[in-house]
Amino acid sequence: MQELDKKDCELLNAARAAIIKNYDGEKFMHTVGAAVRCADGKIFTGVNVYSVHGACAEQVALGAAITNGERDFAAVVAVRGSDGEEILPPCGNCRQMLCDYAQDCMVILGTAQGPRKVPARELLPFAYTVE
Repeated sequence: MQELDKKDCELLNAARAAIIKNYDGEKFMHTVGAAVRCADGKIFTGVNVYSVHGACAEQVALGAAITNGERDFAAVVAVRGSDGEEILPPCGNCRQMLCDYAQDCMVILGTAQGPRKVPARELLPFAYTVE
């Protein structure tokens, strides 16, 4: 695991800003914010979209980046709560999505030693991949 650098802290703040702006503590439709940083430094954000078949915040952020033509991803982070203070690990679906689209992307995680980052490919051992 690696410590965060200045760009990672900016990414974390972008995810927090996304959920602070959109947090829904009444219906809980938007409780997670995420941000993805592309290799060129652009940052895209998203919030979870809760429904029967909702989408995680990481999926929304990555989809926004892809929609804008991005294909090379450097880092991703998801946060939860009205202030975005809790850093979340990706769920199983998001881990597979990261393996499919961004396996070399660094994922920021909350650890006992504070926020750290690891390559996405390390979060899903024996992942199904199309070579």
